[in-house]
Amino acid sequence: QVQLVESGGGLVQPGGSLRLSCAASGSIFRVYDMGWYRQAPGKQRALVAVRTRGGNTNYADSVKGRFTISRDNAKNTVYLQMNSLKPEDTAVYYCNAELWSTAVSGPLQYWGQGTQVTVSS
Repeated sequence: QVQLVESGGGLVQPGGSLRLSCAASGSIFRVYDMGWYRQAPGKQRALVAVRTRGGNTNYADSVKGRFTISRDNAKNTVYLQMNSLKPEDTAVYYCNAELWSTAVSGPLQYWGQGTQVTVSS
């Protein structure tokens, strides 16, 4: 069984910083893309940032220059460093990974349980 466990959310003032972490664990053969999505109240879940196993990255326009995604392939962990946070960044942040579990015949998408990020004074 595969799990994605997130940590690092919380309450921060505008202009502040937070760092999210997400570790994939279980019977994993290989991890491909890892990334972060977010869902604000009344809105659809949307991509924040993704990083491929080879190191290519893609960011939502709204976070470019403020957020940085990184990963440790040896630990199957992805990070999201969020700087210059704005109230509009408030959302539940979900970790996402495309990975191949040893229990199945090919790669599948997995999701974490979500972590709340609130930016407010």
